[in-house]
Amino acid sequence: MSHAPGIVSFRVRYADTDQMGTYYNARALEWFEFGRNELLRALGRPYRQWEAQGLRLPVFEAHVRFLGPAAYDDLLTLTTSLAREGRAKLRFESRIEQADGGEAVCEGWTVHAVTDPGGRAIRPPAWLIDLADGG
Repeated sequence: MSHAPGIVSFRVRYADTDQMGTYYNARALEWFEFGRNELLRALGRPYRQWEAQGLRLPVFEAHVRFLGPAAYDDLLTLTTSLAREGRAKLRFESRIEQADGGEAVCEGWTVHAVTDPGGRAIRPPAWLIDLADGG
């Protein structure tokens, strides 16, 4: 369920939880990926189009800060934003909160190199620079 570009809601699945009754830590990065894909789709440039144009976004760096629990069936809100980092990298910032009450669940970022299909760093095309700069 989408609210606005960069904001999506989702429920914690049973498969997302661990024996402690909260989400398993690796799920945060999976949720960040979900947010990235939905943001790009909402901005009119789904990642599938990037690949069709010979662009790849391998993860270069990732960071997660765990802030609170999220149990099975909790409704969460994920906010994702995009910015350039250097000449051939993009940074996606993510924050996940409880939809009811806004308590923080986790936040973090991923940095992605812009590469060709062979993994060589390339200069982002003009449309991508505009997208990352908010244009």
